[in-house]
Amino acid sequence: MTLDFPRAARVTPAKGVFIDNEWRAVARTIPVVAPAEGVVFAEIAAGGAAEIDAAVAAARRAFEGGAWSRLSATERGRLLSRLGQLILDNFDELAALEARDCGKPMKTARADIEAAARYFEFYGGAADKVHGEQIPFQRGYYVTGERDPLGVTGHIIPWNYPAQMIGRTLGPALAMGNATVLKPAEDACLTPLRIAELAAEAGFPPGAINVVPGYGHEAGQALADHPGIDFIAFTGSPRVGVMIQTAAAQNHIGCVLELGGKSPQILFEDADLEAALPVVVGAIVQNAGQTCSAGARLLVHKGLWDRLMPMVAERFAALRAGAPDDTPDLGPIISARQQAAVQSFIARAEAEGVPVIARGARQEAAPEGGFYVDPVVFGPVPRDNALARDEVFGPVLAAIPFEDEADAVALANGTDYGLIAGVWTRDTARAIRVARQIRAGQVYVNAYGAGGGIELPFGGVKKSGHGREKGFEALYEFSALKTLVIKHD
Repeated sequence: MTLDFPRAARVTPAKGVFIDNEWRAVARTIPVVAPAEGVVFAEIAAGGAAEIDAAVAAARRAFEGGAWSRLSATERGRLLSRLGQLILDNFDELAALEARDCGKPMKTARADIEAAARYFEFYGGAADKVHGEQIPFQRGYYVTGERDPLGVTGHIIPWNYPAQMIGRTLGPALAMGNATVLKPAEDACLTPLRIAELAAEAGFPPGAINVVPGYGHEAGQALADHPGIDFIAFTGSPRVGVMIQTAAAQNHIGCVLELGGKSPQILFEDADLEAALPVVVGAIVQNAGQTCSAGARLLVHKGLWDRLMPMVAERFAALRAGAPDDTPDLGPIISARQQAAVQSFIARAEAEGVPVIARGARQEAAPEGGFYVDPVVFGPVPRDNALARDEVFGPVLAAIPFEDEADAVALANGTDYGLIAGVWTRDTARAIRVARQIRAGQVYVNAYGAGGGIELPFGGVKKSGHGREKGFEALYEFSALKTLVIKHD
Protein backbone atom coordinates (compact mmCIF):
# COMPACT_ATOMS: atom_id res chain seq x y z
CA MET A 1 0.00 0.00 0.00
CA THR A 2 1.28 3.48 -0.91
CA LEU A 3 -0.28 6.32 1.02
CA ASP A 4 -1.86 9.21 -0.85
CA PHE A 5 0.17 12.24 0.15
CA PRO A 6 0.39 15.56 -1.66
CA ARG A 7 3.01 15.53 -4.39
CA ALA A 8 5.38 17.76 -2.43
CA ALA A 9 5.59 15.11 0.26
CA ARG A 10 5.89 12.17 -2.13
CA VAL A 11 9.01 13.26 -3.99
CA THR A 12 11.92 15.00 -2.32
CA PRO A 13 15.14 15.12 -4.38
CA ALA A 14 18.51 14.67 -2.73
CA LYS A 15 19.59 18.31 -2.84
CA GLY A 16 22.73 18.07 -0.77
CA VAL A 17 23.73 20.23 2.17
CA PHE A 18 22.58 23.81 2.70
CA ILE A 19 25.52 26.18 3.20
CA ASP A 20 25.69 29.93 2.52
CA ASN A 21 22.07 29.90 1.26
CA GLU A 22 22.81 27.39 -1.48
CA TRP A 23 22.65 23.65 -1.99
CA ARG A 24 25.97 21.86 -2.33
CA ALA A 25 26.13 18.39 -3.78
CA VAL A 26 27.39 15.48 -1.69
CA ALA A 27 28.48 12.17 -3.19
CA ARG A 28 26.78 9.91 -0.63
CA THR A 29 23.10 9.75 0.21
CA ILE A 30 20.89 8.25 2.92
CA PRO A 31 17.59 6.55 2.05
CA VAL A 32 14.50 8.09 3.65
CA VAL A 33 12.03 5.46 4.89
CA ALA A 34 8.36 6.21 5.50
CA PRO A 35 7.55 4.77 8.95
CA ALA A 36 3.89 4.19 8.08
CA GLU A 37 4.77 1.89 5.19
CA GLY A 38 8.36 0.81 5.73
CA VAL A 39 9.32 1.86 2.19
CA VAL A 40 12.03 4.18 0.85
CA PHE A 41 10.49 7.27 -0.73
CA ALA A 42 13.36 9.78 -0.94
CA GLU A 43 17.04 10.41 -0.29
CA ILE A 44 18.98 12.98 1.71
CA ALA A 45 22.64 13.90 1.59
CA ALA A 46 25.08 12.10 3.87
CA GLY A 47 27.19 15.05 4.93
CA GLY A 48 30.37 14.46 6.89
CA ALA A 49 33.33 16.25 8.42
CA ALA A 50 34.15 18.20 5.25
CA GLU A 51 30.62 19.57 4.95
CA ILE A 52 30.50 20.45 8.64
CA ASP A 53 33.80 22.28 8.28
CA ALA A 54 32.44 24.26 5.33
CA ALA A 55 29.25 25.09 7.23
CA VAL A 56 31.16 26.29 10.30
CA ALA A 57 33.39 28.45 8.09
CA ALA A 58 30.29 29.96 6.42
CA ALA A 59 28.74 30.70 9.80
CA ARG A 60 31.99 32.28 11.02
CA ARG A 61 32.09 34.59 8.00
CA ALA A 62 28.48 35.58 8.61
CA PHE A 63 29.14 36.32 12.27
CA GLU A 64 32.44 38.13 11.85
CA GLY A 65 31.91 40.95 9.38
CA GLY A 66 29.25 39.38 7.17
CA ALA A 67 25.85 40.84 6.39
CA TRP A 68 24.32 38.93 9.28
CA SER A 69 26.63 40.59 11.81
CA ARG A 70 25.59 44.05 10.63
CA LEU A 71 21.87 43.61 11.26
CA SER A 72 20.26 45.26 14.25
CA ALA A 73 18.20 43.26 16.73
CA THR A 74 15.05 44.73 15.19
CA GLU A 75 16.12 43.61 11.71
CA ARG A 76 16.91 40.12 12.98
CA GLY A 77 13.48 40.00 14.56
CA ARG A 78 11.81 40.95 11.31
CA LEU A 79 13.58 38.14 9.48
CA LEU A 80 12.52 35.61 12.09
CA SER A 81 8.93 36.82 11.93
CA ARG A 82 9.01 36.68 8.14
CA LEU A 83 10.22 33.09 8.28
CA GLY A 84 7.37 32.24 10.63
CA GLN A 85 4.92 33.66 8.11
CA LEU A 86 6.51 31.73 5.24
CA ILE A 87 6.09 28.53 7.23
CA LEU A 88 2.39 29.33 7.54
CA ASP A 89 2.20 30.22 3.86
CA ASN A 90 3.56 26.75 3.04
CA PHE A 91 1.58 25.07 5.80
CA ASP A 92 -0.04 22.21 3.84
CA GLU A 93 3.19 21.21 2.12
CA LEU A 94 5.19 21.19 5.35
CA ALA A 95 2.51 19.30 7.29
CA ALA A 96 2.31 16.60 4.63
CA LEU A 97 6.10 16.39 4.52
CA GLU A 98 6.31 16.02 8.32
CA ALA A 99 3.60 13.35 8.36
CA ARG A 100 5.24 11.40 5.56
CA ASP A 101 8.74 11.62 7.01
CA CYS A 102 7.84 10.88 10.65
CA GLY A 103 4.66 8.80 10.31
CA LYS A 104 2.69 11.31 12.36
CA PRO A 105 -1.10 11.58 12.10
CA MET A 106 -1.93 14.61 10.00
CA LYS A 107 -3.51 16.41 12.97
CA THR A 108 -0.22 16.04 14.86
CA ALA A 109 1.85 17.15 11.87
CA ARG A 110 -0.32 20.23 11.45
CA ALA A 111 0.11 21.11 15.12
CA ASP A 112 3.88 20.73 14.74
CA ILE A 113 4.07 23.09 11.76
CA GLU A 114 1.97 25.65 13.58
CA ALA A 115 4.33 25.36 16.56
CA ALA A 116 7.36 25.76 14.29
CA ALA A 117 5.93 29.01 12.94
CA ARG A 118 5.12 30.15 16.46
CA TYR A 119 8.73 29.67 17.59
CA PHE A 120 9.98 32.01 14.90
CA GLU A 121 7.18 34.48 15.63
CA PHE A 122 7.97 34.44 19.35
CA TYR A 123 11.70 34.92 18.93
CA GLY A 124 11.11 37.46 16.18
CA GLY A 125 9.22 39.55 18.69
CA ALA A 126 11.78 38.91 21.43
CA ALA A 127 14.92 39.77 19.46
CA ASP A 128 14.95 43.46 20.48
CA LYS A 129 13.54 42.89 23.99
CA VAL A 130 16.71 41.58 25.67
CA HIS A 131 17.85 44.58 27.67
CA GLY A 132 20.96 45.18 29.70
CA GLU A 133 21.00 46.63 33.18
CA GLN A 134 22.90 49.26 35.09
CA ILE A 135 24.88 47.92 38.04
CA PRO A 136 25.43 50.24 41.03
CA PHE A 137 29.14 50.45 41.80
CA GLN A 138 31.74 52.77 43.27
CA ARG A 139 31.55 56.51 42.82
CA GLY A 140 33.09 57.61 39.53
CA TYR A 141 32.18 54.46 37.61
CA TYR A 142 29.36 53.64 35.22
CA VAL A 143 28.74 49.88 34.98
CA THR A 144 26.32 47.93 32.79
CA GLY A 145 25.63 44.30 32.06
CA GLU A 146 25.04 43.58 28.37
CA ARG A 147 24.11 40.42 26.47
CA ASP A 148 26.40 39.48 23.58
CA PRO A 149 25.90 36.65 21.07
CA LEU A 150 28.20 33.67 21.56
CA GLY A 151 29.32 33.39 17.94
CA VAL A 152 28.80 30.21 15.92
CA THR A 153 26.39 27.82 17.58
CA GLY A 154 26.00 24.14 16.72
CA HIS A 155 22.62 22.41 16.95
CA ILE A 156 21.96 18.66 16.85
CA ILE A 157 18.26 17.80 16.87
CA PRO A 158 16.35 14.49 17.13
CA TRP A 159 13.93 12.77 14.77
CA ASN A 160 10.74 12.95 16.82
CA TYR A 161 9.82 16.62 16.22
CA PRO A 162 12.06 17.92 13.41
CA ALA A 163 9.83 20.84 12.39
CA GLN A 164 9.32 22.04 15.94
CA MET A 165 12.94 21.50 16.91
CA ILE A 166 14.38 23.73 14.21
CA GLY A 167 12.30 26.60 15.57
CA ARG A 168 12.99 25.73 19.18
CA THR A 169 16.77 25.66 18.81
CA LEU A 170 17.53 28.10 15.98
CA GLY A 171 14.95 30.72 16.97
CA PRO A 172 16.66 31.97 20.16
CA ALA A 173 20.18 31.52 18.77
CA LEU A 174 19.40 33.67 15.73
CA ALA A 175 17.44 36.22 17.75
CA MET A 176 20.57 36.88 19.81
CA GLY A 177 22.70 37.32 16.68
CA ASN A 178 24.52 33.99 16.52
CA ALA A 179 25.23 32.27 13.22
CA THR A 180 24.12 28.64 13.21
CA VAL A 181 24.98 25.16 11.96
CA LEU A 182 22.23 22.54 12.27
CA LYS A 183 22.65 18.77 12.05
CA PRO A 184 19.18 17.20 11.81
CA ALA A 185 18.57 13.52 12.52
CA GLU A 186 19.08 11.19 9.57
CA ASP A 187 15.79 9.41 10.34
CA ALA A 188 13.64 12.52 9.83
CA CYS A 189 14.91 15.85 8.56
CA LEU A 190 12.92 16.84 5.49
CA THR A 191 11.07 19.75 7.10
CA PRO A 192 14.26 21.38 8.48
CA LEU A 193 15.78 21.20 5.01
CA ARG A 194 12.71 22.82 3.48
CA ILE A 195 12.56 25.47 6.21
CA ALA A 196 16.21 26.32 5.49
CA GLU A 197 15.16 27.12 1.93
CA LEU A 198 12.35 29.28 3.25
CA ALA A 199 14.84 31.13 5.47
CA ALA A 200 16.81 32.14 2.39
CA GLU A 201 13.56 33.24 0.77
CA ALA A 202 12.77 35.29 3.89
CA GLY A 203 16.02 37.20 3.41
CA PHE A 204 18.43 35.67 5.91
CA PRO A 205 21.97 36.53 4.77
CA PRO A 206 24.29 33.72 3.63
CA GLY A 207 25.85 31.80 6.48
CA ALA A 208 23.30 32.68 9.15
CA ILE A 209 21.60 29.28 8.80
CA ASN A 210 23.50 26.22 7.56
CA VAL A 211 22.01 22.71 7.56
CA VAL A 212 24.09 19.54 7.13
CA PRO A 213 22.16 16.26 7.16
CA GLY A 214 24.11 13.11 7.78
CA TYR A 215 24.74 10.27 10.18
CA GLY A 216 25.19 11.08 13.85
CA HIS A 217 28.54 9.32 14.15
CA GLU A 218 29.87 11.31 11.19
CA ALA A 219 28.27 14.74 10.77
CA GLY A 220 27.00 14.93 14.34
CA GLN A 221 30.33 13.95 15.84
CA ALA A 222 32.17 16.35 13.54
CA LEU A 223 29.96 19.23 14.64
CA ALA A 224 30.27 18.42 18.35
CA ASP A 225 34.07 18.14 18.06
CA HIS A 226 34.60 21.18 15.84
CA PRO A 227 36.94 23.77 17.37
CA GLY A 228 35.20 26.53 15.39
CA ILE A 229 31.90 26.47 17.28
CA ASP A 230 31.25 28.51 20.41
CA PHE A 231 28.28 26.63 21.90
CA ILE A 232 26.31 23.47 21.21
CA ALA A 233 22.68 22.52 21.79
CA PHE A 234 21.69 18.86 21.76
CA THR A 235 18.50 16.89 22.28
CA GLY A 236 18.77 13.11 22.44
CA SER A 237 19.77 10.25 24.70
CA PRO A 238 21.79 10.51 27.94
CA ARG A 239 24.44 8.25 26.41
CA VAL A 240 25.07 10.59 23.47
CA GLY A 241 24.65 13.57 25.79
CA VAL A 242 27.77 12.44 27.65
CA MET A 243 29.68 12.44 24.36
CA ILE A 244 28.39 15.91 23.46
CA GLN A 245 29.27 17.32 26.87
CA THR A 246 32.73 15.75 26.71
CA ALA A 247 33.37 17.30 23.31
CA ALA A 248 32.17 20.68 24.56
CA ALA A 249 34.48 20.46 27.57
CA GLN A 250 37.45 19.68 25.36
CA ASN A 251 36.77 22.86 23.39
CA HIS A 252 35.96 24.86 26.54
CA ILE A 253 32.51 25.84 25.34
CA GLY A 254 29.08 25.64 26.90
CA CYS A 255 26.18 23.41 25.99
CA VAL A 256 22.49 22.92 26.66
CA LEU A 257 21.33 19.30 26.81
CA GLU A 258 17.81 17.88 26.82
CA LEU A 259 18.14 14.14 27.34
CA GLY A 260 14.67 12.69 27.85
CA GLY A 261 12.59 11.70 30.83
CA LYS A 262 10.40 9.22 32.64
CA SER A 263 7.78 11.75 33.60
CA PRO A 264 5.07 11.00 36.19
CA GLN A 265 1.44 12.03 36.36
CA ILE A 266 0.24 11.83 39.97
CA LEU A 267 -3.48 11.32 40.58
CA PHE A 268 -4.69 11.82 44.13
CA GLU A 269 -8.02 10.45 45.33
CA ASP A 270 -9.76 13.82 44.81
CA ALA A 271 -8.55 14.28 41.20
CA ASP A 272 -11.05 15.46 38.58
CA LEU A 273 -11.09 12.26 36.53
CA GLU A 274 -13.16 13.70 33.71
CA ALA A 275 -10.46 16.30 33.13
CA ALA A 276 -7.51 14.03 33.88
CA LEU A 277 -8.31 10.89 31.87
CA PRO A 278 -8.00 12.26 28.31
CA VAL A 279 -4.81 14.07 29.27
CA VAL A 280 -3.27 11.00 30.91
CA VAL A 281 -3.91 8.87 27.83
CA GLY A 282 -2.96 11.57 25.35
CA ALA A 283 0.33 12.29 27.12
CA ILE A 284 1.64 8.78 26.42
CA VAL A 285 0.24 8.15 22.93
CA GLN A 286 1.10 11.61 21.62
CA ASN A 287 3.55 11.00 18.75
CA ALA A 288 3.34 7.26 19.56
CA GLY A 289 5.05 7.91 22.88
CA GLN A 290 8.15 9.24 21.12
CA THR A 291 8.26 12.37 23.24
CA CYS A 292 10.87 13.28 25.83
CA SER A 293 8.15 14.71 28.07
CA ALA A 294 5.72 11.80 27.60
CA GLY A 295 3.67 11.03 30.69
CA ALA A 296 5.13 7.54 30.91
CA ARG A 297 4.29 6.82 34.57
CA LEU A 298 0.80 7.00 36.03
CA LEU A 299 1.04 7.22 39.84
CA VAL A 300 -2.36 6.53 41.40
CA HIS A 301 -3.45 6.81 45.02
CA LYS A 302 -4.33 3.34 46.32
CA GLY A 303 -7.83 4.50 47.22
CA LEU A 304 -8.46 5.58 43.63
CA TRP A 305 -6.88 2.59 41.88
CA ASP A 306 -9.92 0.29 41.61
CA ARG A 307 -12.12 3.09 40.28
CA LEU A 308 -9.62 4.66 37.88
CA MET A 309 -7.89 1.75 36.19
CA PRO A 310 -11.01 0.31 34.48
CA MET A 311 -11.55 3.77 32.97
CA VAL A 312 -7.95 3.87 31.75
CA ALA A 313 -8.31 0.33 30.39
CA GLU A 314 -11.42 1.25 28.43
CA ARG A 315 -9.70 4.18 26.76
CA PHE A 316 -6.55 2.20 25.94
CA ALA A 317 -8.50 -0.70 24.46
CA ALA A 318 -10.19 1.74 22.07
CA LEU A 319 -6.91 3.24 20.78
CA ARG A 320 -5.90 2.51 17.20
CA ALA A 321 -2.48 2.91 15.59
CA GLY A 322 -2.46 3.66 11.89
CA ALA A 323 -1.22 5.60 8.90
CA PRO A 324 -1.17 9.42 8.88
CA ASP A 325 -4.00 9.90 6.40
CA ASP A 326 -6.42 7.55 8.22
CA THR A 327 -6.87 9.81 11.31
CA PRO A 328 -5.49 7.28 13.83
CA ASP A 329 -5.02 7.89 17.54
CA LEU A 330 -1.29 7.39 17.05
CA GLY A 331 1.07 6.68 14.19
CA PRO A 332 3.98 4.26 13.81
CA ILE A 333 7.36 4.24 15.50
CA ILE A 334 10.03 6.09 13.51
CA SER A 335 12.08 3.07 12.37
CA ALA A 336 12.34 -0.70 12.48
CA ARG A 337 15.23 -0.36 14.94
CA GLN A 338 13.22 1.79 17.34
CA GLN A 339 10.16 -0.43 16.91
CA ALA A 340 12.23 -3.43 17.99
CA ALA A 341 13.55 -1.54 21.02
CA VAL A 342 10.03 -0.67 22.20
CA GLN A 343 8.76 -4.20 21.56
CA SER A 344 11.64 -5.61 23.59
CA PHE A 345 10.56 -3.53 26.60
CA ILE A 346 7.03 -4.86 26.25
CA ALA A 347 8.15 -8.48 25.81
CA ARG A 348 10.47 -8.28 28.80
CA ALA A 349 7.73 -6.89 31.04
CA GLU A 350 5.33 -9.62 29.92
CA ALA A 351 7.97 -12.31 30.51
CA GLU A 352 8.52 -10.93 34.02
CA GLY A 353 4.82 -11.26 34.75
CA VAL A 354 3.92 -7.57 34.89
CA PRO A 355 0.12 -7.47 34.37
CA VAL A 356 -1.26 -5.96 31.16
CA ILE A 357 -4.27 -3.83 32.03
CA ALA A 358 -5.26 -3.06 28.44
CA ARG A 359 -3.88 -2.93 24.93
CA GLY A 360 -4.93 -1.02 21.84
CA ALA A 361 -4.66 -2.33 18.30
CA ARG A 362 -3.61 -1.51 14.78
CA GLN A 363 -6.14 -0.18 12.28
CA GLU A 364 -7.13 -2.77 9.70
CA ALA A 365 -6.09 -0.38 6.93
CA ALA A 366 -2.61 0.22 8.34
CA PRO A 367 0.08 -0.88 5.84
CA GLU A 368 1.67 -4.21 6.72
CA GLY A 369 5.23 -2.91 6.40
CA GLY A 370 4.77 -0.01 8.83
CA PHE A 371 6.58 0.17 12.16
CA TYR A 372 3.52 0.00 14.43
CA VAL A 373 3.37 -0.79 18.14
CA ASP A 374 0.04 -1.38 19.87
CA PRO A 375 -0.37 1.03 22.80
CA VAL A 376 -0.35 -0.79 26.11
CA VAL A 377 -0.80 0.01 29.80
CA PHE A 378 0.82 -2.19 32.45
CA GLY A 379 -0.03 -2.25 36.13
CA PRO A 380 0.55 -2.49 38.92
CA VAL A 381 4.18 -2.19 37.82
CA PRO A 382 6.75 -3.18 40.48
CA ARG A 383 8.77 -0.19 41.55
CA ASP A 384 12.08 -1.82 40.70
CA ASN A 385 10.97 -2.92 37.24
CA ALA A 386 12.55 -1.40 34.14
CA LEU A 387 9.13 -0.04 33.10
CA ALA A 388 9.09 2.05 36.26
CA ARG A 389 12.61 3.45 35.76
CA ASP A 390 13.74 3.50 32.14
CA GLU A 391 12.62 5.58 29.18
CA VAL A 392 10.82 3.37 26.63
CA PHE A 393 10.12 6.08 24.03
CA GLY A 394 7.00 4.33 22.83
CA PRO A 395 3.26 4.11 23.67
CA VAL A 396 3.77 2.18 26.91
CA LEU A 397 2.23 3.43 30.17
CA ALA A 398 3.39 2.13 33.56
CA ALA A 399 0.72 2.44 36.26
CA ILE A 400 1.89 2.30 39.89
CA PRO A 401 -0.19 2.73 43.07
CA PHE A 402 1.09 4.86 45.96
CA GLU A 403 0.25 5.04 49.66
CA ASP A 404 0.21 8.71 50.56
CA GLU A 405 1.60 12.11 49.64
CA ALA A 406 5.13 11.34 50.80
CA ASP A 407 5.13 8.08 48.89
CA ALA A 408 3.91 9.85 45.75
CA VAL A 409 6.77 12.33 45.93
CA ALA A 410 9.31 9.54 46.51
CA LEU A 411 7.96 7.64 43.50
CA ALA A 412 7.93 10.75 41.29
CA ASN A 413 11.57 11.43 42.14
CA GLY A 414 12.58 7.77 42.03
CA THR A 415 14.20 7.70 38.59
CA ASP A 416 17.40 9.09 37.10
CA TYR A 417 15.31 11.59 35.11
CA GLY A 418 13.62 14.87 35.98
CA LEU A 419 12.02 16.58 32.99
CA ILE A 420 8.35 17.31 33.70
CA ALA A 421 5.56 16.09 35.99
CA GLY A 422 1.82 16.45 36.47
CA VAL A 423 -0.13 16.66 39.74
CA TRP A 424 -3.90 16.12 39.75
CA THR A 425 -5.78 17.18 42.88
CA ARG A 426 -8.48 19.63 43.95
CA ASP A 427 -6.52 20.41 47.13
CA THR A 428 -4.54 23.57 46.34
CA ALA A 429 -2.28 23.34 49.37
CA ARG A 430 -1.40 19.74 48.52
CA ALA A 431 -0.74 20.68 44.90
CA ILE A 432 1.74 23.36 45.95
CA ARG A 433 3.45 21.12 48.52
CA VAL A 434 3.89 18.27 46.10
CA ALA A 435 4.89 20.41 43.12
CA ARG A 436 7.64 22.07 45.13
CA GLN A 437 9.08 18.73 46.21
CA ILE A 438 9.22 17.18 42.74
CA ARG A 439 12.61 17.40 41.06
CA ALA A 440 11.75 18.36 37.50
CA GLY A 441 12.16 21.29 35.13
CA GLN A 442 8.41 21.74 34.69
CA VAL A 443 5.55 20.74 37.01
CA TYR A 444 1.92 21.07 35.94
CA VAL A 445 -1.07 21.10 38.28
CA ASN A 446 -4.33 19.76 36.84
CA ALA A 447 -2.79 19.95 33.38
CA TYR A 448 0.10 18.43 31.47
CA GLY A 449 2.26 19.73 28.63
CA ALA A 450 0.25 22.88 27.86
CA GLY A 451 0.25 22.42 24.09
CA GLY A 452 3.98 22.80 23.59
CA GLY A 453 4.38 25.88 25.79
CA ILE A 454 6.69 27.85 23.51
CA GLU A 455 6.79 30.67 26.04
CA LEU A 456 7.57 28.34 28.97
CA PRO A 457 11.22 27.59 29.89
CA PHE A 458 11.87 23.89 29.30
CA GLY A 459 14.64 21.57 30.41
CA GLY A 460 15.52 18.98 32.98
CA VAL A 461 17.52 18.04 36.03
CA LYS A 462 19.53 14.90 36.76
CA LYS A 463 19.96 12.75 33.62
CA SER A 464 17.30 14.75 31.79
CA GLY A 465 20.03 17.28 31.10
CA HIS A 466 20.75 20.90 31.95
CA GLY A 467 20.15 24.34 30.56
CA ARG A 468 16.83 25.71 29.36
CA GLU A 469 15.15 25.99 26.00
CA LYS A 470 11.95 27.87 25.09
CA GLY A 471 10.81 31.19 26.48
CA PHE A 472 13.16 34.04 27.33
CA GLU A 473 15.51 31.71 29.21
CA ALA A 474 16.68 30.30 25.89
CA LEU A 475 17.85 33.75 24.82
CA TYR A 476 20.11 33.87 27.87
CA GLU A 477 21.52 30.40 27.07
CA PHE A 478 22.55 31.61 23.61
CA SER A 479 24.27 34.75 24.86
CA ALA A 480 27.04 35.79 27.22
CA LEU A 481 26.84 38.49 29.86
CA LYS A 482 29.44 41.19 29.35
CA THR A 483 30.16 43.61 32.20
CA LEU A 484 31.10 47.07 30.89
CA VAL A 485 32.96 49.27 33.42
CA ILE A 486 33.53 52.94 32.51
CA LYS A 487 35.51 55.29 34.80
CA HIS A 488 34.29 58.79 34.22
CA ASP A 489 35.94 60.84 37.02
